[in-house]
Amino acid sequence: MPINSFENYPMSWKPSIDKAEKPIYKALAGQLEQDILNGVLLPGTKLPPQRELADYLDLNVSTISKAFKVCELKGLLSATVGSGTFVSYDALSNAYLLEDTKPTHLIEMGAILPDHASYEPLLYQLKNMVHEEDYEKWFSYGRAGESLWQKDAAVKLIQRGGFETSVDHILFANGGQNAIAATLASLCKPGDRIGVDHHTYPGLKTVASLLSVQIVPIKSENDEMSPEESLEYACKNENIKGLYLIPDYHNPTTSFMSVENRRMVADIVKKYNLFVIEDASYHLLNKNPLPALASFAPQQVIHIASLSKSLAPGLRLAYVAVPRQYKEPISKALYNLNITVSPLLAELTARTIVSNQFEVLIESHREQTIRRNQLVNRYVAGYTCLGVETGIFRWLLLPGKMSGAEFEELAARLGVQVYAAERFVVGNSCPERAVRVSVCAPKTLEELEQGLMILRRLLDDLT
Repeated sequence: MPINSFENYPMSWKPSIDKAEKPIYKALAGQLEQDILNGVLLPGTKLPPQRELADYLDLNVSTISKAFKVCELKGLLSATVGSGTFVSYDALSNAYLLEDTKPTHLIEMGAILPDHASYEPLLYQLKNMVHEEDYEKWFSYGRAGESLWQKDAAVKLIQRGGFETSVDHILFANGGQNAIAATLASLCKPGDRIGVDHHTYPGLKTVASLLSVQIVPIKSENDEMSPEESLEYACKNENIKGLYLIPDYHNPTTSFMSVENRRMVADIVKKYNLFVIEDASYHLLNKNPLPALASFAPQQVIHIASLSKSLAPGLRLAYVAVPRQYKEPISKALYNLNITVSPLLAELTARTIVSNQFEVLIESHREQTIRRNQLVNRYVAGYTCLGVETGIFRWLLLPGKMSGAEFEELAARLGVQVYAAERFVVGNSCPERAVRVSVCAPKTLEELEQGLMILRRLLDDLT
């Protein structure tokens, strides 16, 4: 029996387990998971110190450590050096943002989509391709050695986004999420840790959880990662192996990393020999993109230029500029995940880029987005809605005391889907009282306006 009496001791968690169930650490981890999922332990709750819990349960500290590690790898707990172990704020959130079917009763303003009205250049190229005599090759396997000119197209697009690279660094992936998964699968082992912003892309969270890679929130200053203090601290104390960053139009907060901070981040990752996943999904939203982070640390940064947001999500294609030291393992991971990308879609994309039709497509997207953001600005006037006129989503800060999760639920009841900060938050970072609002997901301006009217009424009710 424990020596101490805990009857009146203020512990945040007092589990009761059957010690006959073996191994004990798995039984304890199962109890911890259930108490989190059932709301017994709320997000943000600090768990008792491991030695204290071991004393309470009359177990070895190593048993407690193993149980905590199981839940930590599932994303349910977040441990910070010097602060303790907490129930993750995102432990109960749904990070899968694209549902199997579009809800017919909701105006979609949650999932990020470019507008639907700008695809004529793709249609023109596709019609030409299917009428060619050797059209059957588009339906076979593609081979990397036969796609050199397509890699020229990739280089052209990546250069347009602010990074000078060459064809010998280019790999193809089935979209940005696929490239992220291949990178983590090839460069990380279960239990490895990577640093991220305290709100981040949910797709990174889901694939990290699948691979048992832990994500560590890095504190920010003025809405961007703090290199000299927080990142340097994480490198020294959190044992991180890499970083995931969205430097341009960060998802979900819409912030841009300054050129000065890009240089400082580059210096630190070179100093500690970290790999960096630079998600360049939004680099082409602005006419004059900033220099990519990869420009300052080309030997450390895996630069992913996904085409889902700048051209069309149905292309399912991303160009990945990979440093030589990482190319072979990432190439093998992509092969094992995909075998190859679709020859049809790779050729269609390359022709659109080389013919400069992609410039027409991007400009058309931009014009549509500006028009839609004008509506957004009119309906949220007087409230803080972060983002630029060419941004395909906005970050709406909520007045009053309502959480993002509560606002998301209420908006859905009234017919609008938005996504709360809780879906994006990492570990024990406190989520902002905010929601992400997709500007281009509604099919028409009329549908967008209808959704904005509902959101405006909700905002007014909060003040």
